[in-house]
Amino acid sequence: MAKRYFIETFGCQMNVLDSEKIAGSLQHVGMERADILSHADVIILNTCSVREKAVQKVYARLGELKHLANGREDLLIGVVGCMPQLEGESILKRAPFVNILAGPQKGHVIGDLVQRSNGNGKRIIDLRKDEDPSPLETVYIRRDNPWRAGVTISEGCNRRCTFCVVPITRGNDRARDSASIIHEAEDLIARGYVEIVLLGQTVNSYVDRVRHVNFAQLLRQLAGITGLRRIRFVSPHPSDFSDELLDVMVAFPQVCNQIHLPVQSGSTRILAKMRRGYTRERYLEIIRKIKNAPRNIAISTDIIVGFPGESEADFQDTLTLMDEVQYDSAFSFKYSPRPHTEAINFPDEISEKEKGRRLDIVQEKQKLIQYEMNASYIGKNVEVLVDGKAKSRVRLAGRMTNNKIVNFDGPEALFGRFVQVNITGFSSNSLKGNWIHS
Repeated sequence: MAKRYFIETFGCQMNVLDSEKIAGSLQHVGMERADILSHADVIILNTCSVREKAVQKVYARLGELKHLANGREDLLIGVVGCMPQLEGESILKRAPFVNILAGPQKGHVIGDLVQRSNGNGKRIIDLRKDEDPSPLETVYIRRDNPWRAGVTISEGCNRRCTFCVVPITRGNDRARDSASIIHEAEDLIARGYVEIVLLGQTVNSYVDRVRHVNFAQLLRQLAGITGLRRIRFVSPHPSDFSDELLDVMVAFPQVCNQIHLPVQSGSTRILAKMRRGYTRERYLEIIRKIKNAPRNIAISTDIIVGFPGESEADFQDTLTLMDEVQYDSAFSFKYSPRPHTEAINFPDEISEKEKGRRLDIVQEKQKLIQYEMNASYIGKNVEVLVDGKAKSRVRLAGRMTNNKIVNFDGPEALFGRFVQVNITGFSSNSLKGNWIHS
C-alpha cells in the first residue's frame, strides 16, 4: 500500500506553488495524498517567516503534532520553506521530533529527502543554496486548481528592506529563462488552464539578460498565446514600476487590470528607514499614472503600522495616503521584528497596544473605502471566472479580472468557466449577483 502525505501551507502564493511542487515530488516517488492529517505517513509543514504571527502558527501546529509523533514511530514530519532557512536550530530545539528540515528552494527534492529519512532514524537537513537554479523549473507539480496555475518567473530579492527576511531566506534574485516560461505557459494552456499567475518576490524586476527580455516584454509574449484568457502577477515593487508595464496592462486585456503595489508606509521618513527606495511623492506619482490610464486598474497594497520610530505624524501620513489612493483592497499588519534583519536593532518604543490601535484604524478606514467602491458595481454586468464554492449562502464564487470576488447561485458545472453576472448586492469584501444564463 502506497504511503500517504499531507501538506499544510502557510504564507504567500509562492508558498502555495511551492507546496504543489512538493506534492509533485512526493507523488513522483510513489506516494499518495491523504485527505486528512491523521491518515498521513508523512506530514509536511510548508512555512512562512515574513511575520512573527506566521511563525507562531507553525510552532502551535508542531505542538499539536507532538502527540501524534509520540504515538507513531513510522510517522515522518518535515518543516520546509522559509522558517528552517531562518531559524532551523530553534525548530529542532522546540520540536526535536521533526525528521526533515528543508529550505524554500527544495520542493523539487522533498521526495528524495523523505526516502532518505524513511526507516533509518536519521534527521535530514537540506537548506538553500543561492547558486542552485533548479527550483525555478520543476517537472513534477501536482496542480490543485485545474484552470488557474502559478508560474515561477524569479526567486529571491536583491533589495534589502530593513524589515524583510526574504533576501535571507530565499537568497538573491534569480530569473528564469523567458523561453522556458513561455513554454510552460503554452503547455498549461494546452492542458486546459485559462489563467496563469506569474510569481516572484519583486516580479516586475524580472529580466532575462541572455534574451534581453524585461517584464513588460514577457507579458507581451504571454499575451500572444492563444487560449490564455488571464495573466496575473504578484508582487511588483513600486521602484520597478515602469511606463512600459502600464502600457502593456492597458493594451492587452489578457493582462488583468489589477496590480498589487505594496506601499508599507505613507511617510517618506519611515520609507527611508525601511529602505524602500521611493518617497511618498514618487509612490503617489505612480498611482496617478495608473488612475489616469485609459483602462480602469484596481490597486491593492500592503501596509505596516508601528514600524520602529513611527510617530503619530508618520501614521497620519499613511492615513492621508489611503484617502488619496482609495485602494481596492489592502493587507495591513503590525510591525514585528524578524531575526537577522537590520530593523531588529532599531529602538522599538511603540507598545503593542498602540500598534493595535493604529492597525484597527487602518483596517476600519480600508473597510469603509472598499464598501463605497463596491457599492458602485450595483446594476453592472461583469465577467467572472468561477473558481469555487462561496462562503456565503449562495453556491458559487468567482473573480473578476480586477480580482474582486463575486458570489452567486448556479450549478457546479460552471467551475472553470467564464460567465456573466449581474451585481445585485455588496459588502466591503465581496460582491453578490445573479448569473446571466447564456
